[in-house]
Amino acid sequence: MIHTSLLPDVEIPDTLLTPFVLRHAERLADKPALVDGASGRTLTYGEFANAVKALAGGLKARGFGKGDVLAIMAPNLPEYAVAFHGTAWAGATVTTINPTYTAHEVQHQLKDSGASLLVTVSMFLPIAKEAVAGTGVTSIFTIDPSDAEPLTALMGEPLQEQVEVAPDDVVALPYSSGTTGLSKGVMLTHRNLVANLVQSEAVLTVDEDEAILSFLPFFHIYGMQVLMNNALAQGGKVVTMARFDLVQFLQLAQDHKIKRAFVAPPIVLALAKQPIVNDYDLSSLECVFSGAAPLGAELAEEAAARLGCEVVQGYGMTELSPVSHSTPTGMYKSGSIGILIPSTECRIVDTETGKDLGLGEDGEIWVRGPQVMPGYLNNEKATKETIDEDGWLHTGDIGHVDADGHFTIVDRLKELIKFKGFQVPPAELEALLVTHPAVADAAVIGVPDDEAGELPKAFVVLKEGHDVSAEEIQAFVATKVATYKQIRILEFATEIPKSASGKILRRLLK
Repeated sequence: MIHTSLLPDVEIPDTLLTPFVLRHAERLADKPALVDGASGRTLTYGEFANAVKALAGGLKARGFGKGDVLAIMAPNLPEYAVAFHGTAWAGATVTTINPTYTAHEVQHQLKDSGASLLVTVSMFLPIAKEAVAGTGVTSIFTIDPSDAEPLTALMGEPLQEQVEVAPDDVVALPYSSGTTGLSKGVMLTHRNLVANLVQSEAVLTVDEDEAILSFLPFFHIYGMQVLMNNALAQGGKVVTMARFDLVQFLQLAQDHKIKRAFVAPPIVLALAKQPIVNDYDLSSLECVFSGAAPLGAELAEEAAARLGCEVVQGYGMTELSPVSHSTPTGMYKSGSIGILIPSTECRIVDTETGKDLGLGEDGEIWVRGPQVMPGYLNNEKATKETIDEDGWLHTGDIGHVDADGHFTIVDRLKELIKFKGFQVPPAELEALLVTHPAVADAAVIGVPDDEAGELPKAFVVLKEGHDVSAEEIQAFVATKVATYKQIRILEFATEIPKSASGKILRRLLK
């Protein structure tokens, strides 16, 4: 049984990403496109388009173009969009790096992606310098003043026309964690990203001049597409926040009269429960849209009652560019991730038999549509495990659909832990834990948490004769991984339950 959207199909234009995002730039030349929330510094659509073309011109003059990769490791700033789209306009590919990564994690992404240029900020320059050792990166540039070359040094004579590449060429290369080891490069083409922007317009509408508060990181597909590209392509005003701060979020929401807030579940929790929310005028809010991790129905309804607006959720993943399901205005249903977006197909499949299931029956969600990635970079095996021969992407999430076409996620087939919207692969932490001299064996699971969604919890078996505290082991892990991957809870065990083939039986630990 193939489910289709309740909304009519849309026509996907045969265009490249940046020309599509800049389609209103000339008409809106004097209107603000990007605003730095902290300082109020503004780039108009005209200034943004000119900066994009100047960066592309400078890159082309350096011989940088199709087949080349520029890495961005920075917080949300107006210049992030310039670096991203200047690279795309030059016909090259952008790989977006989480700036909280350790040097080892950054180095892996730089090597795997084949990046030759890196754009960052002064705060992350020490990590960047350490990470580029042994990679193909030849130059580092910073958005703000530092002892590295400034981003402006990359600018050149504006390139008026987009460098000709094919819509099926890869333009963005964000990285997504798998259940085994290090993260994988998700190849997203111009066609993928344009398609998802067009598909999303029906459910994620942005009015011209409407301010979109953007603290969700642009390196993550949610921030990159739903906030940055979606807002710019519809003529909105992207107000950037370098990191989430509740007071600043509330102040900016009040000042910019935010109508639609795009958030993750921890922010919904704060909006529902924090007393300080009462100190700000949020009467302009019409909708709070939550994504990146599951949102409990009770919490959504508590926040909606307090704010006096709909609190809805959607669903997607990096491999889907990212949206496949969303909740249109006025179609809220408790616990639902919404309906299929236009031009998207979905199946609910029994993981044991491979057969399609009926209404209300839980199975793995499969998705097919123009937003599905062509595959993982340098990883044909993982690609084949994720996308079958008929183009169905196997999400690894378990859920069902009801008679009204609303979908609900109930569990994950995959073992990834979702901490504040970030993916934490248990296998990576397990491999790291057993390198501790006192650890004999280990397993990691996710445990439910109201604020974070899930917390990484480790079960550790100590070697005989060794005595070490949980805090010492947690500190050991903390020095080697990004903050969101750290072990939040640790329990000592006498053994790790495993199957006959040696697979950890996580369901028993849970």
